[in-house]
Amino acid sequence: MVNRTDEHIRLPDGTELHAWLFLPEGPGPHPTVTMAHGFGGTKYHNIEPIARELAKAGFAVSLHDHRGFGDSGGVPRHDIDPYQQIEDWRRVVSHLQTLPGVDADRIGLWGSSYSGGHALVLAATDRRIKAVYSQVPTVSGSETGRRRVPPHLTRRLEESFAADERAQAQGEPPATQAFVSDDGSTTASYRATDAIEFYLGHSAPEGLWENKVTVQSNRRFRSYDPGHLIDQIAPTPLMMLVATGDTVAPTDLALRAYERALEPKELVLIPGGHFEPYLTGFETSTAAAIRFFGTHLR
Repeated sequence: MVNRTDEHIRLPDGTELHAWLFLPEGPGPHPTVTMAHGFGGTKYHNIEPIARELAKAGFAVSLHDHRGFGDSGGVPRHDIDPYQQIEDWRRVVSHLQTLPGVDADRIGLWGSSYSGGHALVLAATDRRIKAVYSQVPTVSGSETGRRRVPPHLTRRLEESFAADERAQAQGEPPATQAFVSDDGSTTASYRATDAIEFYLGHSAPEGLWENKVTVQSNRRFRSYDPGHLIDQIAPTPLMMLVATGDTVAPTDLALRAYERALEPKELVLIPGGHFEPYLTGFETSTAAAIRFFGTHLR
């Protein structure tokens, strides 16, 4: 029996993050895993089942929405600042350390995709983290961005970034664009069929997710390279799960980053694309995370 409760985490600037706290059976304090969603997602995007399986395995689990998304507060909405999200996540860890059901000395991180990159940064810079699981992680937004946008279109993209910033300087709100779309006449962050199906196929309550993101979120993505810190994670244990056919967070970039990580580390390869760990690869990815945290947080 897993009990899920709502947590409201107040940040220094007054923004309130919303999290689900899953507590396993038995007396605490429990080893704890803190989780967050990736680029532009919410905790409703196929992550709750993973949190429940971790809780069934005996871990307290905190799953929060980043500011500006899902049930969390924060403006502007649909805006992604990776370093702000990382700083907020540190505050989530601090909040968890105050809870009676949590063992403050046994906290691990679970991150996937964009939050998989965040998890690398947090583990490299915060020794409160005792184990880090990073799934299909963003390791280099700059290199991924160069691959995603052909060179002859890069100048047009940079002009759109500059136009948005000029408009904001004149008092306009941040411009937005589609998050996913297969319409070639519409600017979108993702066009791949698997990304469209994943993001549009969620079951978030009405009004908690919209198919849009700020333009400046994409600019920030193109200069976010969390893999640069991967060799500073040790001696904190690291597990990376990499999809062999990933084009969203390219497989080769993740494998190169893993090679630079120091021991203790473990690599798990899963066939398929970026979203496979949530779908047909769910059992494999979740079992790997449970085994990893069981080894390092018990």
